Amino acid sequence: MKKISILFILISISTQAQFGRSTFAKDPIINLENFDKQRVYWGYFLGFSNFDFKVDYKTPGQDINVVGNTGFNVGLVGVLRLQEYVELRFEPGLYYASRTLTYQGFTSDVDALREVKATYIDFPLLVKFSALRTGNVRPYLVGGVSTTLNLSSNSKSKDDNSEQRFRVKPWTQNYQLGFGIDLYFEYFKFSPSIRGVFGFNDELIRDDDPNSPWTGNIESMKTRAVLINFTFH
Repeated sequence: MKKISILFILISISTQAQFGRSTFAKDPIINLENFDKQRVYWGYFLGFSNFDFKVDYKTPGQDINVVGNTGFNVGLVGVLRLQEYVELRFEPGLYYASRTLTYQGFTSDVDALREVKATYIDFPLLVKFSALRTGNVRPYLVGGVSTTLNLSSNSKSKDDNSEQRFRVKPWTQNYQLGFGIDLYFEYFKFSPSIRGVFGFNDELIRDDDPNSPWTGNIESMKTRAVLINFTFH
């Protein structure tokens, strides 16, 4: 996660250094002055993510250590402007993610470690609330809900953790909250953003053994994630 934040800061500094004179000057040249007056427009995004699990337990005991690994995001953006400061956004995307789960009480790494890889296709419907544009800068808040398909869920596998197979449900529902800033350049609008993703529902598929040391004490396991997206319109 620290690497993602540092990268975000470096890109922001580089952007400001490269375009600062025209974008952040006291009296900047106004770029794409009528861009936000469009009723419908399109774009794409690239970015990074860090996915985690929020784990709730049935009884106090040995917690599972969940470590999220940096992943990659790519997707498309469709925008419908509802009024001057409000947009409806559909941002289907592909997310590559992985988490490392470490269980306590095992002597063998084969039993203690589970690397949970995921390939998500996300279908978010978001509302963007923009502030008043100042020169070539416009901050915003964004939030909404999404439905996500995990292509690597192992949900149809008959094997479970006793055969080193960790299983989760293929479909999940989440909500997203975040903030960002629109930067208007001569030929495009660049919109970096940071968002949090919070799962609504329990994703875990339990092992066949109700007393399984891997799933038996888990009340719920829900996605948590931080997304850093760089959107171009």
